[in-house]
Amino acid sequence: MSDLTLEEGTIEGADAEVEGLSLDARGVLPGDLFAALKGSRFDGRRFVGEALKNGAVAVLTGEEGPLEPLPVPVVRARDPRGALARMAARLYPKRPAFVAAVTGTNGKTSIAAFARQLWTLAGLRAASLGTLGLEGDAALDAPKLTTPDAVSLHRILEGLAGAGVGRLVLEASSHGLDQRRLEGVAFDAAAFSNLSRDHFDYHGSEAAYLTAKRRLFSDLLRPGGIAVLNADAPQFEGLAEAARARGALVWDYGFKARRLRLDAVTPHAHGQRLDLTLEGREAGVDLGLVGAFQAHNVLAALGLAVAGGLDPSRAVGLLPRLQGVRGRMELACRHPNGAPAFVDYAHTPDALEKALLALRPHAKGRLLVVFGCGGDRDPGKRPLMGGVAGRLADRVWVTDDNPRTEDPGAIRAAILAACPEGRTVEAGDRAAAILDALKTLGPDDLLLVAGKGHETGQTVGDRMLPFDDALVLRDAARLAGGAA
Repeated sequence: MSDLTLEEGTIEGADAEVEGLSLDARGVLPGDLFAALKGSRFDGRRFVGEALKNGAVAVLTGEEGPLEPLPVPVVRARDPRGALARMAARLYPKRPAFVAAVTGTNGKTSIAAFARQLWTLAGLRAASLGTLGLEGDAALDAPKLTTPDAVSLHRILEGLAGAGVGRLVLEASSHGLDQRRLEGVAFDAAAFSNLSRDHFDYHGSEAAYLTAKRRLFSDLLRPGGIAVLNADAPQFEGLAEAARARGALVWDYGFKARRLRLDAVTPHAHGQRLDLTLEGREAGVDLGLVGAFQAHNVLAALGLAVAGGLDPSRAVGLLPRLQGVRGRMELACRHPNGAPAFVDYAHTPDALEKALLALRPHAKGRLLVVFGCGGDRDPGKRPLMGGVAGRLADRVWVTDDNPRTEDPGAIRAAILAACPEGRTVEAGDRAAAILDALKTLGPDDLLLVAGKGHETGQTVGDRMLPFDDALVLRDAARLAGGAA
């Protein structure tokens, strides 16, 4: 055990032979070290007894509070979460040759998917890991979390290396960064998309939220690595300074960038045209992706792909072949009259605004939106999202979106307070709201169903009920005589 726990804390008791690591007492196997970590809802120290019954040979915990005398060695660490991650890195030392991460409020999933697609299209074995799970050139089990726990992550890294995957890009959530899940991964490149209001229920403030994001560049990006940063974001200079202090290179992208500059975005019937200047060379690219914000996502992915060894000219030539990501500005169906209905994961004020602004040029008639806000999450964004919808959409349906343990009517009321009367419909039943909105579509109208994206469930109380926005839309279109 001492080789795993070196410099991670003090060891009480004799050494032990550790064969695995576990965060869940129920999943402990004989020979495992059990990490008894204190969380926001549960204290892992309460489950030490169960872990020992299942065969744990050691326990990792924090310095706070005494544990009852145990028959196995105890590792006490000042930063037990970071210690666990670094121990996992030592236990599972193999990884793909190039590992990158992307952080930001919006765009992480698309950027990761686009970078993976570019490598794959170029004939390179690659994978992406995040909200949609593990995708790419490997058949491994992986949790569908934005950022997996540290033990799962390092096990996945070793599995990918064993499967011959040479390039990986993963999503780095603020929770994952704050909870030290990514410790022990020396990232070769890291990208930042944007920052807007989200997860304030966890972080408490925008400053704390940004601090968590900054750790990717100040602590986890390896010296000599590449930071791919959005030059149009207000946080650019601060993140660039953090990356340079780390000894990393900074590649900027966006309208204000020097290296990967976006000169113009022109929407058209099937997507958009991008005019770019890449390291002084001009290029025009037609994308089959709807939404001006996708231009920034594509440039961030381009930066990561090139950082991972793809020739810049070849990468640009592959951009028109990029495919949209499930639940991200996804064309779910069309009304019998041809009007399109899109599904998007937009669940923050900024994301909803970007989605509606992106779709407006494609709506010759009215722009309609169906959305709600999650329960037991930041209540401050509810009127903000109501205001965005009321300002940018011609007609609004306010419905439920994972109310969890809160009163759904109270959540809707907070949103409705900022929505204009006469153009807003309240419908708690999400399926009914979607059906009603689809039925009202005229030939030149466009519908956006926002909030869930790829998700396939609706959380009510402590129950997860099956629900998929795209499937509900397609069923509604069929009922109306349309085709998916």
